[in-house]
Amino acid sequence: MPITVHRDQSQPMRHIVHVRNHLIPADVSVEEGGADAGPSPHDLYDAALSSCKALTVLWYAKRKNIPVEDIQVSTQRDDSEERKGVYRLAVTLHFTGDLSEAQRAELLAVAEKCPVHKLMTSVTTEVTTVLG
Repeated sequence: MPITVHRDQSQPMRHIVHVRNHLIPADVSVEEGGADAGPSPHDLYDAALSSCKALTVLWYAKRKNIPVEDIQVSTQRDDSEERKGVYRLAVTLHFTGDLSEAQRAELLAVAEKCPVHKLMTSVTTEVTTVLG
């Protein structure tokens, strides 16, 4: 099923992203001509990584009966060199639960292998854009 994006004409720049039965607003900051009425495309990109790490860790912990209770992911963007080809994301994971240091290290290693992390760091993405 394709992801579709439609303009919300009630706002200067806002669009609505349709993913299956989910609606996600997307906008840009006021400084960029928007109303900040939703996350920017860069925010959504960063959020994809953050949520993938959280979901991957939880899936793994459930499968391995690791007693993680809560998972919080904080991602900090450094886009100061994006135009030079470097986009940095610093991810910090916070776990609660009765976890040993070995289990915490195991979950950290699993987070490094989430599918979106792999897409961002080790896969060549080819994008084709056409008129419809």
